[in-house]
Amino acid sequence: MSTTSNGDAQAAAPASPAPRRDLIQANAQHQYEVTEADLPLSCPMPGMILWNSHPRVYLAVAETGWAKCSYCGAEYTLRR
Repeated sequence: MSTTSNGDAQAAAPASPAPRRDLIQANAQHQYEVTEADLPLSCPMPGMILWNSHPRVYLAVAETGWAKCSYCGAEYTLRR
């Protein structure tokens, strides 16, 4: 605890949690290469930070090998 100029006790602000290094920024790229292990494919993908992203949508990439997200414009190519 610290004190203010008039002597009142003041609680310290809680520390911010450290950012997770295992997540990638959602919608940071516009082209992603995915594999069959990523199916069913959603945008944003499960390993992406979601706090500033759009709602999750599922994309049909298996049929044509390519899909584009209608929210953010990210393009996904399926590597076979």
